[in-house]
Amino acid sequence: MSDHQHTRLEHQQRPTRQRLPRSASSRMKQRQQDRWREWTKLTPARAALVVFTLMIAVFTALLSLPAATLSGERTAFVDALFTAVSAFCVTGLTTVDTASHWSTFGLVVLIAAMKLGGLGLMTVASLLSISVMHRLGLAQRVHTAKETRAERLAEVGGVLRTILITSTAFEMATFVALTPYMVVTEHGIGESLFLGFFYAISAFNNAGFVPEPAGTEQYLGDPFFTIPIALAVMVGSLGFPVILVLVKKLRTPRRWSLHAKLTLVTTGLLLVIGYVGFLAMEWTNPATIGDRSVEVKLMSGLFATVMPRSGGFATLDIGALTGEARLLMELLMFIGGGSGSTAGGIRVTTFALLILSIWAEIRGNPDVEVFGRRIPHETIRQAIGVLVLATAVVFAATFLLLRMTPYSLDETLFESLSAFGTVGLSTGITPNLPPDAKVVLIACMYVGRLGPMTLGAALAVRSRVRMVQLPQERPIVG
Repeated sequence: MSDHQHTRLEHQQRPTRQRLPRSASSRMKQRQQDRWREWTKLTPARAALVVFTLMIAVFTALLSLPAATLSGERTAFVDALFTAVSAFCVTGLTTVDTASHWSTFGLVVLIAAMKLGGLGLMTVASLLSISVMHRLGLAQRVHTAKETRAERLAEVGGVLRTILITSTAFEMATFVALTPYMVVTEHGIGESLFLGFFYAISAFNNAGFVPEPAGTEQYLGDPFFTIPIALAVMVGSLGFPVILVLVKKLRTPRRWSLHAKLTLVTTGLLLVIGYVGFLAMEWTNPATIGDRSVEVKLMSGLFATVMPRSGGFATLDIGALTGEARLLMELLMFIGGGSGSTAGGIRVTTFALLILSIWAEIRGNPDVEVFGRRIPHETIRQAIGVLVLATAVVFAATFLLLRMTPYSLDETLFESLSAFGTVGLSTGITPNLPPDAKVVLIACMYVGRLGPMTLGAALAVRSRVRMVQLPQERPIVG
């Protein structure tokens, strides 16, 4: 008998163990355990939610200290929480006056919150991109890396280092541009340094907090203040992926990624349309720029057009704008800035993809194409998902504000869009809101900051190829 036959005979003589059927309760318990493990799995999106929540709690505690206020009294919890969320989510909406309420310690806390919030947003966006790249299939990852020029996203340390260096460099450039002007305008040296630093952090991170009692209305039409602030807001709202492409390939536009091209072109078009529209609607309005010189009108119009991207600074009284101008600003706030930036909104690339898909449908094209590239259908579905989420959040917040306050639809809608888009512009009703309405705006800022970003990443990760498809049937549309 050969060794193989002998081994086979021993295997046949060995007693076999029969698996006993598990009870229904044990199977249910196992399913519950599996669901719990899946729910508690720390994905990058969940990690972002945890980190942001913990940081907001820390800054709320710091702002609740008596040392954080000029009066030496504790700030009401809802106001401290509102300010912490607004600063860390780089929004700029306030329920208390920033300059007259907070002490130097409180302003330093706001600076730290704005810096960490803006830096954290770009970092989280990049880490979510890394997660998407690693969760996609090999072919999809290669295609995505080729389209977005995202090869370096595989190096987390390099991404974080580049984000920190570029953001700090632009903030320091804004600080250098503003500080001498503050000295010239009869501020002391120490005060000028502090104001220049505060404005630089607030502008690049699109936060919109103002540390001066007179506000930014004193700088209406002043190019030495408005131009550096507007440039910082614009650069910060472009996003890290676009900034990196411009830094590395500024002289070779043909090598720019599709994302960079879409962001820059759409941003330029929105600025031109918004600038012309705003001037046309406010040119003769005596409550804003109607009685000003042509130079002031042109400069203030440009500043007012840039700020809805998520900047939040205002040299004009928003409540005094015409209804048409406010509607235009609401649209710009809803769109927001670039993906992976310190700006909010649904993002300009999302808006561009939606417009391109509508144009392709009008022309009867089966695919969405732009700049010699075809956009995957999964990406279009992700854009639609972000749009639906944003619309639902803004609608819910506006509805609740209407129920809780005596203010009109125009005012509550503007505040809701400003909170969701993390803009910070206000018609002036936010400080007068009751506590429950402030909580609504707090939730709106939180969801507006992390919602579209995490949803987009989650949808991208969940996309998969199905081997079996159901029969196709077209419902009636329209």
